[in-house]
Amino acid sequence: MREYKQFYINGQWVDPVTPNDCDVINPANEEVCGQISLGSEEDVNRAVAAAKTAFESYSRTSRQERIELLESCVETYKKYYADIANAIREEMGAPASLAMTAQAYTGQGHLEEALRVLRDFEFEEDLGDHRLFKEPIGVCGLITPWNWPVNQISCKVAPALAVGCTMVLKPSEVAPLSAYLFSQVMHEAGVPAGVFNMVNGDGKAVGTALSKHPDVAMMSFTGSTRAGSLVAQNAAPTVKRVTQELGGKSPNIILDDADLEAAVTRGLVHMYNNTGQSCNAPSRMLVPRHKLAEAEKIAAKVSASVVVGDPADEKTTMGPVVSEVQFKKIRKLINAGKKEGAKVVCGSTRRPKGMDKGYYIRPTVFSEVTNDMVIAREEIFGPVLAMIPYDTEEEAIRIANDTPYGLAGYVQSGDVGHARDVASRIRAGNVHINGASGGFDVPFGGFKQSGNGREWGSHGFTDYLEIKAVEGFGR
Repeated sequence: MREYKQFYINGQWVDPVTPNDCDVINPANEEVCGQISLGSEEDVNRAVAAAKTAFESYSRTSRQERIELLESCVETYKKYYADIANAIREEMGAPASLAMTAQAYTGQGHLEEALRVLRDFEFEEDLGDHRLFKEPIGVCGLITPWNWPVNQISCKVAPALAVGCTMVLKPSEVAPLSAYLFSQVMHEAGVPAGVFNMVNGDGKAVGTALSKHPDVAMMSFTGSTRAGSLVAQNAAPTVKRVTQELGGKSPNIILDDADLEAAVTRGLVHMYNNTGQSCNAPSRMLVPRHKLAEAEKIAAKVSASVVVGDPADEKTTMGPVVSEVQFKKIRKLINAGKKEGAKVVCGSTRRPKGMDKGYYIRPTVFSEVTNDMVIAREEIFGPVLAMIPYDTEEEAIRIANDTPYGLAGYVQSGDVGHARDVASRIRAGNVHINGASGGFDVPFGGFKQSGNGREWGSHGFTDYLEIKAVEGFGR
């Protein structure tokens, strides 16, 4: 069992002001796999004070100094790579193959991308006789979720380090083990004392204290729309910048000219990736009504091929959901879909055969769903697909946009030009044509209640910068 009860503040591992032990549960077997301590407002105050002091010097470091620091972070991360992957598997149930090839890799990928952008990023721009400077915003509060734990940490920490900000990280208390290891990477890589700080805790105590703190210049939050709204409300009195990457209920429009088998298969495989626990999962599949029966057969076949099991088993393609709370919520929503009259193509609320422990959910597909049903409106955050029939392309686009969310959209078509036209009408921050996905250089973020601001690549630098205009600079 991993015991990570200290916080990382001002370049040192320190004990909490008031110890408050919290178990970390392995969702594959419901056993304790680690322990952390939950922090308090006093711990946040210590971390913010360290970050505020460090900002005075770190904000004035040269580009070359920060390049060398990020290079060290990348190389140190590689040393911890396998342990980080194993921690992610233990804390949130990601299959070993996914944890190693995708989950852990994102941490390295964002560090490498920030390094690439930093080498040529323009921090100054002339405007006639005036000069515009892009300067680090100050102390940043970073709150990250459990579903892609290192991805969301790294895509915030990397650009903040690159532009000269200091920071306090609050990772999810549900999956905090990989965050501890990431903090160790920062320490061994030589990040100056106070530049990077980490305090474990829940949203009510640590998240609120961080969001309200007058010395925090900006908050970067990833999580539920409900929690993101609370962060913004807590931050409002101090008029700090708040950026949010929130929920999603992303539409996947399969157009009439698409290869149905390929499109449905692609959509289901993506949906079941990470056990459906991705904010941009294509959870609403829109299918031409006259092809619905055929699409149901394909969906049932694909779902039957999913290997649900122990994340440590290399044959497993889908692990458990992260916690008992999520397990109960997902089963409740599956029952809601049945009560509302949606057709169950496959799946149920019962655990897969032979699994008496662990938060396992069967791959579940509903068909004949209407867009006003609960399973079409709420972010289920599990391996549950809502298949919605449509009669015309205009209706499909209307249904796709009829959601409070706008994180992602998907379009499947045999004609790329046709797909581009439909993609242009979807109100979402990222739209994927025929299964294409962006790299670490492509901005990620949403419209509407899916948030504001953009992360990843050069766009990810923007939220951590202020613009200063020095007029008459060139005279």
